[in-house]
Amino acid sequence: MLQYLVRHGESVSNLEGRVQGQEDVELSDLGRAQARQVAAWSRKLAASSSGGGATISEVWSSPLRRAHDTAAEIAAALGLPVMVEEALCELHAGIFQGHLWSDLEERFPDEVIRWRSGDVHYVIPGGESRAQLAARGRAVLEMLAGRDTPGMIVVAHGGVLTAALGSMLGREHPLLAAAAERPFTKLPALANCSVTQLEWPGPRLVSFNETGHLA
Repeated sequence: MLQYLVRHGESVSNLEGRVQGQEDVELSDLGRAQARQVAAWSRKLAASSSGGGATISEVWSSPLRRAHDTAAEIAAALGLPVMVEEALCELHAGIFQGHLWSDLEERFPDEVIRWRSGDVHYVIPGGESRAQLAARGRAVLEMLAGRDTPGMIVVAHGGVLTAALGSMLGREHPLLAAAAERPFTKLPALANCSVTQLEWPGPRLVSFNETGHLA
């Protein structure tokens, strides 16, 4: 079974340089265009299934609007419903949420030092830790991998997807180790509306952070 993991399109908070976490923000104009482009990619993928590609029969999404609106474009292109899974939400960034990345050191100097230390068990006040995020992300992808389908598209967030991949495959995996790190988070970077392919059983990482379908 193939899981196609898609990060949501650019959000308003991405554009403004704000910490999103589980704040429910909408897509930017660029993000909506990216969602249409990844939907067009999914339509081509479905058309190729007759030539031996994996049939996509399910579209799953985080409930947060930036992911759900991206998933809705994909689902419409495939003629499928969007199925929502709460565990696909992004890291709960607690007191950091809604603030500009550039303001964090001044507003929360002690907490930022703790977070940047790389301690995976440090819980952001009011939020969660990297370890909690990785366990949650891994559990939901493993759960979805057990469904009776040859292929699915999962639309979620950069943090939860890369944390889950690191937990399952190890951060030293060549595709993950070669990826640029997201500033501040110590996780590999995923571009907005990128596609990452995960094959089950295994899992085996087929590709990471593909963006060739985006203009």
